Amino acid sequence: MRQTLLFIAFLFTSLLWSQTKVSGTVIDEYDEPVAFANVIFKDSNEGTITDENGRFYLESDDSYEAIWVSFVGYELNIVELDRRTTYELVVTLKEEAAALDQVVVYSGKTSKKDNPALDILRKIWENKRENGVRQFKQYSYDKYEKLEFDLNTIDSALVQSKIFRGMEFIFEQVDTSNVTGNTYLPIFVNEEISKVYGDNILGKEKEILEGNKNSGFENNQSIIAFTQDLYSDYNVYDNYLKFFNKAFTSPLSTTGIDVYNYVLLDSAYRDNKWCYNIVYYPRRKNELTFKGDFWVNDSTWAIKEINLQASKSANLNWVREVYIEQEFDVLNDSIFLITKDYFLSDFSLRKKEGARGVYGKRTTFYNNYVFDEPKDKAFYKEQIDPYQYEIYNRPDSFWEEKRVEPLSKDEKGVYKMLDTLKTVPRFKALYDVGATLASGYYEFKNFDYGPIFSTFGYNEAEGIRVRAGGRTYFGQNDLWRLEGYVAYGFRDNKFKYGISGKWLVDRESRLILFGGNRRDVEQTGARLTATTDVLGRSLASSALITVGANDQLTNLNLTTVGFELEPVKNFTTRFRVTYRTLRSATDAFSLSWLDEDGQVQNEIKQPALEVILGFTPGRRTIGYGVERKVINEEKFPVFFLGYGVGLKDFLGGDFDYQKVQGLYTQPWNIGGFGRAWTTLEAGKIFGDVPLGLLSPIPGNQTLWSIYNTFNQLDFYEFVSDTYVSFHLQHNFGGRIFSRIPGIRKLNLREVVGFRAVYGSISDANVALNVDRQGNPIIYQAPEDVYWEWSVGVGNIFKVFRIDFNFRGNYLDNPGARQFGVTGTFGFSF
Repeated sequence: MRQTLLFIAFLFTSLLWSQTKVSGTVIDEYDEPVAFANVIFKDSNEGTITDENGRFYLESDDSYEAIWVSFVGYELNIVELDRRTTYELVVTLKEEAAALDQVVVYSGKTSKKDNPALDILRKIWENKRENGVRQFKQYSYDKYEKLEFDLNTIDSALVQSKIFRGMEFIFEQVDTSNVTGNTYLPIFVNEEISKVYGDNILGKEKEILEGNKNSGFENNQSIIAFTQDLYSDYNVYDNYLKFFNKAFTSPLSTTGIDVYNYVLLDSAYRDNKWCYNIVYYPRRKNELTFKGDFWVNDSTWAIKEINLQASKSANLNWVREVYIEQEFDVLNDSIFLITKDYFLSDFSLRKKEGARGVYGKRTTFYNNYVFDEPKDKAFYKEQIDPYQYEIYNRPDSFWEEKRVEPLSKDEKGVYKMLDTLKTVPRFKALYDVGATLASGYYEFKNFDYGPIFSTFGYNEAEGIRVRAGGRTYFGQNDLWRLEGYVAYGFRDNKFKYGISGKWLVDRESRLILFGGNRRDVEQTGARLTATTDVLGRSLASSALITVGANDQLTNLNLTTVGFELEPVKNFTTRFRVTYRTLRSATDAFSLSWLDEDGQVQNEIKQPALEVILGFTPGRRTIGYGVERKVINEEKFPVFFLGYGVGLKDFLGGDFDYQKVQGLYTQPWNIGGFGRAWTTLEAGKIFGDVPLGLLSPIPGNQTLWSIYNTFNQLDFYEFVSDTYVSFHLQHNFGGRIFSRIPGIRKLNLREVVGFRAVYGSISDANVALNVDRQGNPIIYQAPEDVYWEWSVGVGNIFKVFRIDFNFRGNYLDNPGARQFGVTGTFGFSF
């Protein structure tokens, strides 16, 4: 009872902060909802529009006694408000009989002919390249960005739940969203001040961080980066707006006529500029579209204001609501520059109204524009220390001066509330559980145990395998890190181990020294381009269930030392010295070879020197220590080039060879047609080497769909010393299924794949390989280009995809698998 009264008191207090709140539904005389109707506080410019179900929510800090509700073809309805807070209001609009002969009323699908809204839209297309900072040679501006997470749909049941026992004080910050009308509790706020410089001639832009302040926890950078990546910068004039790894069709897109209905609703002065008001809404359900309206100037055809609300039927996981609002100001009477960008998303496990969730908000202000003041090209190349203590510890006076928008009362309270919350033992326990599930490590003081998901495994050589390991962890910006593990196999009765160390010598150039040693059982050849570190391990080595015998395993002893450097952002160079010994881990598999005297050798000893170049344009990372986390892994291309030299007779080395490898992976956003990934790999070995040093074409005998492998190939079915492979995977994002009645509600997504590889192997390399008794083993290369294809259904229960794989050729190979089914779990929007 005490908690209920406490909640009511807090709710009452929050209601006092906003003077007028009203929500409800607008219907016509036939009880049908009126979508996109105008709802405005009387005698004001504060208003909103109803959604496709006729629902609305409106809030103001001022006191109002009535609202105006209107729509084209209907009489204006003035609704009196007898209370400061009025919820679940039902407003009925009557058809305007006197205007029926004069007004064209658009409902359902609007016509593409004789529609004045489309004539205005075409004017926007003609002039969109002349708006904003792109009209100047150089530009700079100040940028203030505020990120916030809120727990929403706060009710008495949540307040009284056991999970918050002892933490009831947090509900003092409850407020109500002016977009959704739901109560919410701010739980995280981050502020950032930066200066942005750009040069349209050079095609360069640079952002310099001047201040960062947050109310979060020690590992808050992960939350900040995750949110910033979700809400990556977009331009409403572009044909597609890309966030959540999806491409939404913009209402200003040149393809918008085929996707949206447009209605010219009104015209009026907006900040002394005559503008037209156009309402838009989707033509079809289940597509990545918006509904909303925008104001466009009648001479420059530039957008003055726009709001976008994602269609509730859009094929989007875990997101119940997306709302975007942008405002533009006028410079020199003709140029419109963005001044405010507001983005809200409502994350929830269920889309059902009333289900609890989390708001993610980003509010960005742009001001102090300066134009045509050039900077040297060197300015844009200059490296800046990525972590400066003073930037993250600015005094309150700095923020009071620099904030474009003052913090609200509830936002100010979050800083104090979270400082108190972190001292509550129950919260700390809940936080530890969440952190363990997210990172895979359980945190002790200065040490993390894990990864916990690698504790158990199975393969033919080791049988059941158990593993325990951990790493040093003083903070996410540690300059050094030690990591190691111990494992035991119950079939071979052997212990395995791995240990590695890294030290960040120079933070600016990211000079890292590293080294380590691993003795373990491994499925070598699971990848063509080997880029894993000394503790890397493939899924193929420990899959619990496999197709066919998974017994072609290797006892590996690998030692590595080297250094890594990043002279230019996202361009890394790595030099390493490796020493490997390889032996077969099972009786059914042979790594034996014939030496120059014709003697059978069962072990390969091989020192090598390797130089690796990597370039990942567009990659964003968090952390400034020896290890960083990539936050937009699926968005940037990857270029890789490796060169290795095998050393014979040095430290007992067995072979002289040179090895060249290259890889190029590219993600493709194909607008409304979904998202694709392509990978091209090529490599060649110069010199004579046995199986353990060759390049097996990576098969996949697990039940998991593993990108860059061939699902219908067995391990070592093809082996090469020269290869070129190509992989394509395309996710249509539900574009086809959304047009099939009865299926569209499932929000399934179509996935297709194609994989091909050419390879060859010299006679000399084939002749080196024998079994333990010296009998020749003949390995085959895919000289006729092996290929396979797949079709899949994704987004099953929002987390699972099943692929049906078909082998294209080499059907007569012994044990060839012509058809197979694989699957994969994953979190995606």
